[in-house]
Amino acid sequence: MDIRNQSKKLTEKERFLNVMHYKNVDRITHREFGYWDELKEDWYNKGYLPKDFMQNNGHIPDEKVEMFFGCEQRIDVGVNVWLTNVTKSPEVIEEKGGKRKIRDPLGIIFEEIKDGTRTIPHFLDFPIKDRKTWKVFRDEFLRIDDPVRKISQVELDKLAATVKNTDKLVGTHFGSFVGWIRDMMGFENIAMLSFEDPELFEEMVAHLTEIKMKCFPQILNSGIKLDYAEGWEDICFNSGPLLNPKVFKERVAPHIKRVMDLFRKQGIDVIWTDCDGKIDDLIPYFMEAGINCMFPFEVNASNDPVEYRKRFGKELLIMGGFNKMKLLESKDAVLAEFKRLDPLLSQGGFIPHIDHRCPDGVSFEMYQYYIKEKCYFLGMPKEEIEKIEGLRK
Repeated sequence: MDIRNQSKKLTEKERFLNVMHYKNVDRITHREFGYWDELKEDWYNKGYLPKDFMQNNGHIPDEKVEMFFGCEQRIDVGVNVWLTNVTKSPEVIEEKGGKRKIRDPLGIIFEEIKDGTRTIPHFLDFPIKDRKTWKVFRDEFLRIDDPVRKISQVELDKLAATVKNTDKLVGTHFGSFVGWIRDMMGFENIAMLSFEDPELFEEMVAHLTEIKMKCFPQILNSGIKLDYAEGWEDICFNSGPLLNPKVFKERVAPHIKRVMDLFRKQGIDVIWTDCDGKIDDLIPYFMEAGINCMFPFEVNASNDPVEYRKRFGKELLIMGGFNKMKLLESKDAVLAEFKRLDPLLSQGGFIPHIDHRCPDGVSFEMYQYYIKEKCYFLGMPKEEIEKIEGLRK
């Protein structure tokens, strides 16, 4: 049975929740996952994007481009569960040979090229190295009782008024349990720490958890109705996870579960996290902890949404899973990728979009073709597709 058979037009909120609960819809939700800055600048300089998209700081927000192509947006009801008291500015400590070495406000030292495409910089040093440096960092930037984590009643009332009777999705971002620590230690250091001092590793995870447990009841008990909760990790490589799955199961998942239980007690049962790389070894433990949706499902890291639906069943919800590299190949390759994923679209529990940010080098014409064909596969009526501004250029 194909869930794309609902004749009644649904709101964005109704549509998303129906898809994720395997109920009938007028069409599948239309979402995307952003763009490389270089790509947006290229399209802008060639006149494909409206002039008012460029901000004073020289940045083009992803949301503007997504809405230009008809993508549905959502409203985030947030609270600071990460760093506070970040007052310093980045400091350039060396410039040499077309590169610059920078110390950021947290004490991370990295090297980046001065000109050309910037991706992930070359990291040289990190502020957290051991228990002593962890305590210094924690006490400066991660105080549980920091006043900025408190949401005033005035702010809550304002948030409630903003989302009252909205047709858009409303949710909150719970951040990271491991990925943020990885950022402050580095890949190799946190991987080694999880083996050499698992107690300290878990202490860090537990501390981030306590911040969330302190902060989120403010929103959850305010009467604001949330449709989803989302997080971020990025703790997998193309070959598998950064952590031993046994370590993740024993030292991380129980802490995740505490926070997910908060959400689920409020009826929030669509909860996802963003994790790049090959994620299948961790999926069972994410699911046991209460995170039931994964994205962006990078295809070139051997993540296949069709296969994973067979392996994990309908309990696993999926967003993403369209191989972004097909946009650098041909229209036939794009069409074939949609046909590969179409069986999942008909089942539900799946919202397709490219499996990371759209990379530099994708032509505007090819992206238009991708969006147009995607909208047809989603079940969007022709007259609605023709109204999408980005397809009329």
